[in-house]
Amino acid sequence: MPVQPSQPNQPTPPFNFPAARRLREALGMAHGHVAYGMRASYGLAYITPETIAAWERGLASPTSAELTALAGTLWCSPGELMGAATTLREHRIARGLAPEDVARGSGVEIQAYLRMEETNTWRGNDRQSAALAEVLQLPLPDFMTVTGRADELAELLRSAVTSRWQGYVRPVSKMLPVRKRHLEDVLQQLHADYQARMVRTLSWGGGTGADASGNAGRDYLDRILEHFWAQLRGTGAAGG
Repeated sequence: MPVQPSQPNQPTPPFNFPAARRLREALGMAHGHVAYGMRASYGLAYITPETIAAWERGLASPTSAELTALAGTLWCSPGELMGAATTLREHRIARGLAPEDVARGSGVEIQAYLRMEETNTWRGNDRQSAALAEVLQLPLPDFMTVTGRADELAELLRSAVTSRWQGYVRPVSKMLPVRKRHLEDVLQQLHADYQARMVRTLSWGGGTGADASGNAGRDYLDRILEHFWAQLRGTGAAGG
């Protein structure tokens, strides 16, 4: 495979190489057809059939610009060729948006947005954050991660399940667009699940009961966000 031109010092987006192969084969295209399409339509003269084959085998990964061109050639969205997006930049690429589109849609100056994307640190206010969620079509878990609030939420939830959950309804509701009544139901259930787990493991008796209880409790607290989102989906809690 020929040496490719140097790219900006940016991480490559997560690439789902089995999906790339599956989509290409579904279109009845050979590696050469894909490479030709990327050269002809996107001006990527260095792309060869060997480049496509290497991507599909997981030996290399496309840059964001190459991923966008590959998606266009395969008639799919960039998100269909990506693994799970976790950063602001990855979510933008998955939606096939330019930085200017996200900056304009969220009401942020372009240079400020580019700095946020480079550092993966969102600094928008509440109005801009809500607009960002709409522009990038972010589910609540992704919104919390992208805006850097996931760790703070996890700490609140850990405190809620290990103490009086009622005292954490207000601070959690300030972070999420969730109806108060549903949030109360979710926090109460999380608290009950955690306490029941602790009691159940302690009831085993013997010298290992405390250790088992401690391990079960730590595991639950480590995965508190996972439990929270599952409960939230189960109650249909999202909303105004």
